[in-house]
Amino acid sequence: MRTYFPEIKHPVRYEGPDTRNPLAFRWYDPARKVRGIPMADHLKFSVAYWHAFCGAGADPFGLPSLGRAWRQDRDPMGIAAKTLDAAFEFFVKIGVRYYCFHDRDMAPEGKNVGETRRNLETMVGRARTKQDETGVRLMWGTAALAANPRYTHGAGTNPDPLVFAHAAGQVRQMIDATVALGGTGYVFWGGREGYSTLLNTDMKQERLQYARLLEMAVEYGARAGFSGMFFVEPKPREPSTHQYDFDAATTLGFLREFGLLDHFMLNIEANHATLAGHTFEHELQVAADAGKLGSMDINRGDPTLGWDTDQFPTDLPSATMAVLIVLRQGGFRYGGLNFDAKVRRGSFDTVDLFHAHIGAMDTMARALLVADRIIKDGVLDGFVSDRYAGWRTGIGGKVLKGKATLPELEEHAARCGEPGLTSGRQEMLESILNDYLYCSRIE
Repeated sequence: MRTYFPEIKHPVRYEGPDTRNPLAFRWYDPARKVRGIPMADHLKFSVAYWHAFCGAGADPFGLPSLGRAWRQDRDPMGIAAKTLDAAFEFFVKIGVRYYCFHDRDMAPEGKNVGETRRNLETMVGRARTKQDETGVRLMWGTAALAANPRYTHGAGTNPDPLVFAHAAGQVRQMIDATVALGGTGYVFWGGREGYSTLLNTDMKQERLQYARLLEMAVEYGARAGFSGMFFVEPKPREPSTHQYDFDAATTLGFLREFGLLDHFMLNIEANHATLAGHTFEHELQVAADAGKLGSMDINRGDPTLGWDTDQFPTDLPSATMAVLIVLRQGGFRYGGLNFDAKVRRGSFDTVDLFHAHIGAMDTMARALLVADRIIKDGVLDGFVSDRYAGWRTGIGGKVLKGKATLPELEEHAARCGEPGLTSGRQEMLESILNDYLYCSRIE
């Protein structure tokens, strides 16, 4: 079989913090136990099939720049087969156990619905063989409901029921593919589920349509034997002026409104969080507080650019805050850490895919070690607990138990007088975090 990454002779190894080998892990040691669990089980890394193997280096201002050997074939199914071979070679050599894909990443669209379905079924069969050979598994699948011109005005939210039917057919096929490959999740991301102007939009109608699509997916998933979890991935702005799944709070509100909350969790992406005007950790915390943080896409954006740059995560403070939230909720059952990230347009060589993933995996591994130490020492949790101690007893406790009234609270305020000011100690806490990030020894 052809080798697409001949520069990597063996799977990438852990060599420790002192190594100077750029093709080795410094912090990611999959067997190392943290909180009694192997690091590989905490950090369920997944490679994004679309960026790593289908991405061609195009951006809003430039044509494709990455010439990939596995994308060279006159037959679209030939390209699909080569891409699958390259993908599994990479999974094994980088040492990940999971991947994620859209239907159109793995199999080309055919001349009609039937041919498209057969193309996907063929490639899913090949992928299942690859999974059996390598032990690499599907984490979650999703349908590409944005690129085809038929979805210009949305997929599930399109004003044309025929477009909606095409979208529903794709969702059905991808649920089948996810079940066949043992995926534990299925993701909806509203690439074009929004509007460009209210002048031609019935927002109430479109939101109702989208809710119905999600509801039908849940109904079909039960019949198809899907035992995993459905996710919605909040996505703001790009490419629509407004999107109905703008951020975590908006999405949770949508799911509650239409009675879907029991059937869905959220897949939070870092770059989408910042495009929505939030931090990654804010969006993760909103989802976690609702008991709905199911998975996450780890990447980052460029703060000087207003679009989805999908860069690999190398920001240790942000990664640490993210891992703290995941550890506090007990990890992920259905999802994991998906690299929804791509190499830069000028990173032409296939070895750059390895450098990108190694750096990101090391960042998340270091973040895991730091977060674990912070939790063990209780330096943040203890401060926060003390700050809100007044709500556990006395008048604060009565308020939260629903036993206090407005007149009673007014009387309490009059009796006790003006409250004293208490510092939030933000600068102290930021210094403590920096100490753990950069100074404290991680054993």
